[in-house]
Amino acid sequence: MSDIEHLIEDALKPVGAAPPPPSPDLFARVLDSVHDDQARRRRLRRDVAAWVAGVAAATTLVLVLTPRSNGELHMPWWILELATNLALVGIAVWLGPFIKRFGRAYAADVFHDNPLTGKSYIVLTDVVYYLIFAAYIMFTVRFAPQVDWGNDITEVVTAEQLTYEVARIGGILLIIGVLHGLNIVLMPVLGRLFSLNRRVDRHGERIGDRP
Repeated sequence: MSDIEHLIEDALKPVGAAPPPPSPDLFARVLDSVHDDQARRRRLRRDVAAWVAGVAAATTLVLVLTPRSNGELHMPWWILELATNLALVGIAVWLGPFIKRFGRAYAADVFHDNPLTGKSYIVLTDVVYYLIFAAYIMFTVRFAPQVDWGNDITEVVTAEQLTYEVARIGGILLIIGVLHGLNIVLMPVLGRLFSLNRRVDRHGERIGDRP
């Protein structure tokens, strides 16, 4: 310990009192903290590597599959459509575990009286999350150029198609954001209701056990 730590310890402990014994699980808690930090760093490196690989793959796909005309790139409409679908899938795969990672502690606090219900709730919300993403992609995917894109003849990317594809990504982020916000607000209410039901059941069991 440093001199400052000794001075603080001497100032806070009662006069004549023996120094407190060291915590028996201090070393285990330090090891757990180190392991958690290492796991977090590995997860961060994997996420960064996945995003870099995705951007590199998308750039390579555009440069390889896009024909050149007069020194300019003219991207076929289906390349942008495919890239948007891959981006939506990538967002779903990345955003789901990200929300779940920070939602476990919140669910555990809300469902502290019945943790099994909290775990089941997290699993069910994961199912709903991926169903929403899958349904959104299926509803918005296009297999041919649209008339309002203005490329039904040239079949190259136009500003209208780019606006549509950006709106697809923004739309799913908005939907997930709204639903996630509602989930944050409603989860404490559900946790309170489950706790009240559990207490009512226990009270009923006590009354039934009375002679």
